[in-house]
Parts: sequence; C-alpha cells; structure tokens
Amino acid sequence: MLLALKPEKVELKDDPNAAYKIIGTDAVGAVAGAQLRNKAIAVTLAALVGILLYIAFRFEWTYGAAAVIAVFHDVLVTLGFFSIFQWEVSLTVIAALLTLVGFSVNDTIVVFDRIRENRRLHRRDSLYKITNDSINQTLSRTVITSGLVFLSVLAMVLFGGEVLRGFSLALLIGISFGTYSSIAIASPIMVWWEQRLDLANRAAVTAANRSSRGPPACAGGPKREAVATRRRQRSSRGAGRA
Repeated sequence: MLLALKPEKVELKDDPNAAYKIIGTDAVGAVAGAQLRNKAIAVTLAALVGILLYIAFRFEWTYGAAAVIAVFHDVLVTLGFFSIFQWEVSLTVIAALLTLVGFSVNDTIVVFDRIRENRRLHRRDSLYKITNDSINQTLSRTVITSGLVFLSVLAMVLFGGEVLRGFSLALLIGISFGTYSSIAIASPIMVWWEQRLDLANRAAVTAANRSSRGPPACAGGPKREAVATRRRQRSSRGAGRA
C-alpha cells in the first residue's frame, strides 16, 4: 500500500540549495503614498513659483507667467500619459518632472532673451513680427539641443532597464512636448498678454485725457455768446456816434 506523502513547504530563505535569497521586502501603504504625492505636488508648485519670480525679475512678469503656463502644460501632459497607460509614478518620476521643468524653462528663456534683444533693435516693428523672427532665429539651436537630449533619453528607454524606465519615459515625453510648448505656447501667450496690457493702457490714457478736459460744453453755447457780444459792441458803437 502506497501512501501519498505531502511535500514539505520549505521557505526560500531556509533552502540551502536556492539560487536566490530574499534580502528584504518593502511595502508602501496608502498613508505613505498620499504623503509622497502631496510632497511631490508641493515641490513642483514651489519650483513653478520660483521660476515665475526669477523670470519676472529678470524680464517682465508677463514673460514669467507665460513660461510658467508652458511648463505647467508640459508636466500636465507627462502625468496624463502616465495616467492613461497606468505607469507607476515613483520618486524617480518626480525627479524626472523636476528635471523637465528646468529643461523647458531654459529653452523658453533662450527665446525670450532673443525677443528682448530684438525689441531693442527693432523698435518700429510689431511685437508679433519680432516674436516670429526671434523664434526663427533660435529654432536651429532648439532643434539641435532637444534632438540630442531626445536621442540620449531614447537610449535610456531602450537599454536602461526597469530601474530607469519611469525616469526615462517621463523625460522622453516631457522633452518632446517641452520643445513644442517653448515655441507654440509660451511665446504666443506672452504676445497675447502684452497686447492686452497695451490696449488697457491706451484706454486708461484716453479716459484720463477726457476727464482732464472736463465735461463737453452744450452745442451752440460758445457761438451764441460770441454773437451776443458782437451785437452789444455794435450797439454801443452806434450809441456813441449818435
């Protein structure tokens, strides 16, 4: 009679013939995950505020607002890809987002600096023409720099392994959309904002001039007074001759 023997369960750490050993296990709970998320959001917002203050001090506040909107667009699009494809947002991904913020702002500042120089050299040209010329003048630099970084990050995606996969994917997506936003989002927003401020300033100056002149006189009032004065003068001259 054969008896069915149940195999003994041997844990991996107790098996001397095991090829692998479990050194340790880590788990992130809901509370820790919420803390990491809140810290990541706070760090990103702090970086955007710092960028806004720097560009507003270095250029003008309209330039800073346009750059922050463009950078926020890059981060939002990158996080949207991670949300759609259900990729893990780890600390390395947060580091990639902060790296993306710096890279995108650097590209935008190059365009803004050329716009500032051209506004000094070509004062008679419109802001739209100056911005368009500045983008064309810095386009080769933007394409070459972004292209080289894109190739480097692509190599990290293909050959970097699972450890660097989230970091490299975030940079790959962010650099692609960051180059687009520096050309097609930041500069047009700045132009639109400057034009709105120019129209508002002109309207304020016109209103101030109207108020300084006083309320408009009644139609025909000065003419009637002048005619009456002439009649009085004529009548006084006739009385003197008589």
